[in-house]
Amino acid sequence: MDHPNLDEFPRNFLWGSASAAYQVEGAFNEDGKGPSIWDNFTKIPGKTYQGTNGDVAVDHYHRYKEDVALMAEMGLKAYRFSVSWSRIFPMGKGKLSEAGIQFYENLIDELLHHGIEPIVTLYHWDLPQALQDEYGGWESRQIINDFNDYCVTLFERFKNKVNYWVTLNEQNVFIGLGYEQAAHPPGVSDRKRMYNANHIANLANAKAIQSFRRIITDGKIGPSFAYGPAYPFSSEPNNILAAENAEEFQSYWWMDVYSWGVYPKVAWKYLEKHGLAPIIEDGDDELLKAGKPDFIGVNYYQTATFTASPLGEQFSASNKENHDGKKGNFVESGNAGLFKRKRNAALETTNWDWEIDPVGLRIGLRRITSRYGLPILVTENGLGEFDKLEENDAVNDDYRIAFIRKHIEQLQAAVTDGVDLLGYCTWSFTDLLSWLNGYQKRYGFVYVNRDELAEKDMRRMKKKSFHWYKKVIATNGKEL
Repeated sequence: MDHPNLDEFPRNFLWGSASAAYQVEGAFNEDGKGPSIWDNFTKIPGKTYQGTNGDVAVDHYHRYKEDVALMAEMGLKAYRFSVSWSRIFPMGKGKLSEAGIQFYENLIDELLHHGIEPIVTLYHWDLPQALQDEYGGWESRQIINDFNDYCVTLFERFKNKVNYWVTLNEQNVFIGLGYEQAAHPPGVSDRKRMYNANHIANLANAKAIQSFRRIITDGKIGPSFAYGPAYPFSSEPNNILAAENAEEFQSYWWMDVYSWGVYPKVAWKYLEKHGLAPIIEDGDDELLKAGKPDFIGVNYYQTATFTASPLGEQFSASNKENHDGKKGNFVESGNAGLFKRKRNAALETTNWDWEIDPVGLRIGLRRITSRYGLPILVTENGLGEFDKLEENDAVNDDYRIAFIRKHIEQLQAAVTDGVDLLGYCTWSFTDLLSWLNGYQKRYGFVYVNRDELAEKDMRRMKKKSFHWYKKVIATNGKEL
C-alpha cells in the first residue's frame, strides 16, 4: 500500500527509549536486594560471552540522575524501565525492602521532574532466586499470587505517578529459552514443561491486569511481546502453510491469549494430540478472559522466513547461536512437521546475524491491528553493533541512525495505514549488558566507557545518534 502523503505522528506520541533492570542497574547486592535467577545464571562458566554479568552493569543505580539528565537533554518523551522484583521483595514475597522501592520512586520522580513519562515494566526476566528455589518459579501456580502481590505493591505505591505499565516482557522469549532451549535460566529443555510454565505465566499476567483494573482506573497496561512476523520462503503452498504454522505457534499462541483469553484452535489440537497441551484447571478460562490489555507492546528486531519441515526431521543441537558478533553463523531451527526457519537472502544482517527488515515492522503492526484491534506501543526496537570510540569522545554510529530512520519511516506508514500507535521506545538509551552477548554489543544513544574486561570510569558520551534522535523528537518525526 503506497500513500501519496503520509499522516503525521499523533501530537502526544511517546518518543522514548528503554532498558531493563538487570542490564543497567548493577548494585546487585546493595540496599537489601536479594539474588535473581540472572544473578546466579551468569556466574555459571560458559553461559555468557567472556563470563560477563550484571553485578555492576553500567551502574545506573548510582548514576540515574546523570542518565535522566541526558534523557531530558535529548527531549525524550518517555522512558521504559523495569523493576527488579528481588529489589522490592528480596525473597520474592514477605518483607518489603523500603530502600529498594524508594530507588524506583526516586527514579520516577526524577523522570517526572524533567517531563518524561515513566513506563514501568513489572517483569523483565529477573525472577527472585528464592522463588525458583522454593517451588520452581514459573512452573508452580504459587507464583500467580506472589507475582500479583508484588504488582499490587507497585500499583498502590505509584498509581498517582505512572500511567503506562508493562506486565511481562517477552514471555515467549523467557519461557522458550528458559524451558525449551535451555539457553536462559532455569536451563530446562522440555516442551511439556515449557507449555505448562507458559500457561501459568499467562494466568499471572491476567491476574495482574485484573488487579490493575481495581486499583488504577485511568492508566494503561499490557504485555510486551517479541514479535517476528513469519514469511514463507517461497510461493510454494507448503512453504506458505509452514509460515502459517510458525505464525500460529510462535505468535498467535501468545497474542490470542493476551487479547481474547483463548488459545488458537489449530495449535491447541496439535499440542493435545502430542501430549504437550498445558494443564487447564477450573477458573483458568475466566481469569484469562479477565486479563484483556489496553495495548499490545511490541518488541521488534527482525522477521523470520520458513519452509516446510517433514516429519522426523532432526535439528542439530550442536549449532551455537552467535554471541560474539562474528557474522555468518545463522542457525536453522524449527519443529519437525510444522516449519523450519531459513535465512532470507533478500535481507542484510547485523554482525550478530539478525536480519534487518524495517518493512517487517509495518507488516507486524498491521497484522496485530487487523487481528486484535488494540492500540500498539513499540516497546523495543534498535540495533546492537560494535561502536568505536574516536578522538574527542566521538562515536559516529551512522549505521544506527540509518537503521532507526528506516524503522521510523515504516512506523509513519503504519500510522497512515490505520495502526493506532501510542509510541516508540528504542532499545536502548545507554549502552548496557546485552544478556548473553556481553558489553561489546552496544545499542545505546549514549556510549558507556566500560567493556567485558574492565569497568573503567563508566563515563557517558553522546553518540552521533543522540543528536539525531533529539531532532526527530523535537520535530515529532518530521525530520529524519
